Amino acid sequence: MPVAEGAALNHVSRESVDIRRLADFYKEIFGFEEVESPNFGFNVIWLKLKDSLFLHLIERLPETKLPEGPYSATSPVLDPSHLPRGHHICLSVSNFDFFVQTLKERGIETFQRSVPNRPIRQVFFFDPDGNGLEVASRDE
Repeated sequence: MPVAEGAALNHVSRESVDIRRLADFYKEIFGFEEVESPNFGFNVIWLKLKDSLFLHLIERLPETKLPEGPYSATSPVLDPSHLPRGHHICLSVSNFDFFVQTLKERGIETFQRSVPNRPIRQVFFFDPDGNGLEVASRDE
């Protein structure tokens, strides 16, 4: 029997030099709510999506030399069709077509595909820091 049987992913963390910009993006696009966070001695914004997922946005220190995401906005390639496996967050929605249309209306570049032999559609895109996102349909 697995030690963590019944465990579920309930939070994801992202570092950014502009956590307010990221918080506003996730609130507008996905409907996250901002919730109170402890005082850690550095800037952090905690977001909550319904009762299932928390997103911790942590202010990146100026001396940190890492790029902003796997595919940062300064990268020459910001093409969602080349989003690598394992380097993105995946969420699902029941109103897939409306969601995709909303992304397009906001000028967010997307790449769509269907899962072979399954009624699942996917859209891939990036947040403002170049972090990969996938949203799948719940049409099963």
